Amino acid sequence: MIRLLAYLWTSPNSLIGLLLAVGGSRRQWRCGVLESTGGWLPRLLGHNIEAITLGHVILARHADALDHWRDHEHQHVRQYERLGPLFLPAYFGLALYAALRGRHPYRDHPLERQARL
Repeated sequence: MIRLLAYLWTSPNSLIGLLLAVGGSRRQWRCGVLESTGGWLPRLLGHNIEAITLGHVILARHADALDHWRDHEHQHVRQYERLGPLFLPAYFGLALYAALRGRHPYRDHPLERQARL
């Protein structure tokens, strides 16, 4: 029951991820998370992003990037399970706050630091 509630709580963000995951050439379920790689995802993610999480969906440029970032991205899945639809506003708000304080919006981001632990 708790897993079902976690999926429901994150569903607005997961839906965005599912829509983008169709652009991957390879998709797999792992630990309750849809992982999608390849296809047009490298173009979508650009040169600076290797992988990104949207709810229970991880999008990665290619399989090697996913292997490298999997644990980190699965930590973001847990953060989504706690924050649900508030994750994206919180994420961008904290990035802006860091930038306004002269800090790096990614390296000094509290959710990124937590995911690196």
